[in-house]
Amino acid sequence: MIRTLVAGLGNMGRSHALAYHRDPAFQIVGLVNRSTPELDPALAGYEVTADFHAALARLKPELVSIATYSDSHADFAVAAMEAGAHVFVEKPLATTVADARRVADCAARTGRKVVVGYILRHHPSWQRLIAEARGLGGPYVFRLNLNQQSKGPTWEVHKALMRTTPPIVDCGVHYVDVMLQIAGTEAVEVRGMGLRLSDEIAPEMYNYGHFQVLFEDGSLGWYEAGWGPMMSDSAFFVKDVVSPNGAVSIRMPESARSDDIDTHTRTSMLRLHRVGAEDRDISMADEPGHQELCEREAAFVARAITEDLDLSRHMREAVQSLAICLAADESVKTGRPISLKEAPWAP
Repeated sequence: MIRTLVAGLGNMGRSHALAYHRDPAFQIVGLVNRSTPELDPALAGYEVTADFHAALARLKPELVSIATYSDSHADFAVAAMEAGAHVFVEKPLATTVADARRVADCAARTGRKVVVGYILRHHPSWQRLIAEARGLGGPYVFRLNLNQQSKGPTWEVHKALMRTTPPIVDCGVHYVDVMLQIAGTEAVEVRGMGLRLSDEIAPEMYNYGHFQVLFEDGSLGWYEAGWGPMMSDSAFFVKDVVSPNGAVSIRMPESARSDDIDTHTRTSMLRLHRVGAEDRDISMADEPGHQELCEREAAFVARAITEDLDLSRHMREAVQSLAICLAADESVKTGRPISLKEAPWAP
């Protein structure tokens, strides 16, 4: 069994901890959280400590799972690898490209495995969407968004996340990663815009933003993300890929709600549209929910360690998708397009 230390017990951290608890490939040796969390009864028997570095030194895990706030991801990942552990780290990998590269360089130097929490990579419906889109052929138009009408405890979590990371970065890395997998070509420029819609967040932060990505082959992508009680619950989930030969889209039921975490990954149905042919609906009614996806992700982590999988491409793509989203944030702040070929922190 892989001795596992779980750091961060928010929504994602608790789900990852449950996945490790249920998978016989793992043995949880400790949990880390700055405050006393409410835990699923299945996790109640594990020790919870507040000091990550003390737990790392004392428990000597073989794997550290990091689901803390984004600004600690890089430091915790590097500390874990330097202590001899492999790493699972939630997205985004870091809050700067320099820190993301520091993690990648440490993984290469130490030979430790690093898996970044791109959960859609383990989702059969998103795998199907990517395959169908690539089958249409490019160049592509990507129309993707994920807005959340968050309130109460969820709004508090979002406000805490926005102390370091805007929505277009925190969520955007997932969907830029999808764009990159479909386009199969380099991104060359990013243009972003954002707006602060709440006095409850820092003056320099914005809780709504969108950006456009231009690719070498002429493909272009649009991504939009907004958090907060003011956000509309209409058209909050748009997932469209268009090509000269047709389109593939995720179709959500009318009952879908933006504050349901399973909605963020469920697809319900894919619609495949080809020019000159009847549209074809592909049912995804039996797809996995959020917790099962975390369990699939955990199983991949176990394989990466036990089968010594080569994760160098995974790391390059994690750094690249983050660089694109951070370029979008830079564009929002400066009001200028950002060239990904000229920026010192380009992918």
